[in-house]
Amino acid sequence: MTGSESLKEVYIDELKDLWSANDQMVKVVKVLGGKTHDGKLKALLEKSVAGILGHTATLKSLLEASGGEVAKEHCLGMEGLTREALKHGEKEAPEDGDLHDIVIIAQYQPMSHYGLTGFGSASAYAGALGLKDDVKKLKAIVSDIYKADEYSSKLGEKLAALAAKH
Repeated sequence: MTGSESLKEVYIDELKDLWSANDQMVKVVKVLGGKTHDGKLKALLEKSVAGILGHTATLKSLLEASGGEVAKEHCLGMEGLTREALKHGEKEAPEDGDLHDIVIIAQYQPMSHYGLTGFGSASAYAGALGLKDDVKKLKAIVSDIYKADEYSSKLGEKLAALAAKH
């Protein structure tokens, strides 16, 4: 974030950071989705990409409505998470299908959790600024991410049980 001097500037910076984080995550989730073995995991990752793209469109519209510059600000936090996800989910991935899919889930979730914290913070800032419509949209995104995270956890438990049998 830049040297913000008001809550509105912090809010706008957070939206820009999230836009960058989303763009980075989409690229990696597409790569990881192409490496999955489990059909349900593949479907989850494909749905996630579509959701992230929708969330990014919302971010852009919120930036436009806030009067902020409609541009992203490179997110170093997500850069590190995506680098790790590619390292473990692609380059150093186990050959066993179930085990590989568990590793993909283990890389997907930290990226999702980054989004949860960012969108949650942005929602709180919007609330403090009296931007009720923004709060509603941001909380809906947080809900979407929570649902995907819960599903990926359950799927990870199922795949871990299968991998344990090998």
